[in-house]
Amino acid sequence: MKHEHHRNQWTSRLGFVLATAGAAVGLGNLWKFPYLMGRNGGFSFLVAYLVFVLILGIPVMMLEMSLGRYTGKDPVSSYRQVNPKAGITGLFGVLAAFIILSYYSVIGGWLIKYLVSYATTFTAPADFNAFTGSWEAVFWFFLFLGATVIICLKGVRGIEKVSKIMMPLLFVLLLIIILRSVTLPGASKGLRFIFVPEQGTFNLSSISAALGQVFYSLSLCMGITITYGSYLPKGENIPKSCANVAIMDTLVAVLAGVAIFPAVFSFGLEPGQGPSLIFGTLPKVFGALTGGPVFAVAFFILILFAAITSAIALLEVVVSYVVGNWGWPRRRAVLIMGLLIFLLGIPSSLSFGPLADFKILGYTFFDFVGVVTDNILLPVGGILMCWFLGWKWDLTKLTDEMEDGCPGFRLRRVWIGCIRYLTPILVLIVTITGFVGIYQTVCG
Repeated sequence: MKHEHHRNQWTSRLGFVLATAGAAVGLGNLWKFPYLMGRNGGFSFLVAYLVFVLILGIPVMMLEMSLGRYTGKDPVSSYRQVNPKAGITGLFGVLAAFIILSYYSVIGGWLIKYLVSYATTFTAPADFNAFTGSWEAVFWFFLFLGATVIICLKGVRGIEKVSKIMMPLLFVLLLIIILRSVTLPGASKGLRFIFVPEQGTFNLSSISAALGQVFYSLSLCMGITITYGSYLPKGENIPKSCANVAIMDTLVAVLAGVAIFPAVFSFGLEPGQGPSLIFGTLPKVFGALTGGPVFAVAFFILILFAAITSAIALLEVVVSYVVGNWGWPRRRAVLIMGLLIFLLGIPSSLSFGPLADFKILGYTFFDFVGVVTDNILLPVGGILMCWFLGWKWDLTKLTDEMEDGCPGFRLRRVWIGCIRYLTPILVLIVTITGFVGIYQTVCG
């Protein structure tokens, strides 16, 4: 059986970096990161996040990318090559990608709806709750997932071409919105909120939130970096590539805060909201701005680009596994897996309306699948990853892989120490926190 690595390769270093950065840059940066900062003390949360990117995010990215290029296979086959029992680790990642895409695409559908609404009526949908609680939301969910499927049908080169267009445009649109946001009256309050430490709102739960956000934002243990790494030619500098991806991902997250918070503070709105920050609060800002609909269109195009690049990465993980292990042609794998993901996502889409009263362990279906991925599959998969790769295997095989393109990798001992000792501790904290949250919901 031919390896995916032999069938597909990135055609350029820039295309690979932009595609991998696009996989990481998503709603976790443009939606979740700003409101987590709002809830957890702004600057203090940012500092904790940056520290965890350095000691957890980049080392794990290097581990997964090196493993992908070393084996040239999908996540499950890569782990099986390390240890026949380790396949479950890769399977956790593939399953997480499958489930995440099912509810991630629901939110992607909301983005398309808002973009179309602003482009045609120059206003946001009249009632966000009424829209998300209707069957209409399923239609927009289908459109978003359909676009993801079409891109993935083109294979690695299709992903690369889309990323080369969307990622630069994402930065341009973000800078345009920032220029407007920081010139609003009272915008300096939002900037101080981000860059000046504030006492009282930063605590142990904030540290845990920052740690979990690194996991989510950099797409760790979802099989994405292993899959994209398996398409990476020999000779590419893996440590440098991972650092570049982490820098771009973090830069977008910080710039998103700079774009959002000055406007929020300028209009005296609450910065610590959840999804309503994007779909409820910001439309109020756009409605009060001169030329607001134009900036709204730019903003939702920006977020849609980020969501699409992450979605195609999630689908590529699933497709790579099916092609590599089941022997399916790529076209069949993309279409059938896309259909199954759509069917799984329908209950999530209806969780805000017809299925709002349907609960699993106290969670709506939308929240439940999120708990399964974020609090179980990803962190447990991370612990298994550290165990099988850090302790049951010879990590020098991956340091040798990293030195192909980065001769004399000076931090190899530090990196091995992180993977064997520091990373498992941090992942365990995320795991315990997740299970505590589940227990409190079920028993509270």
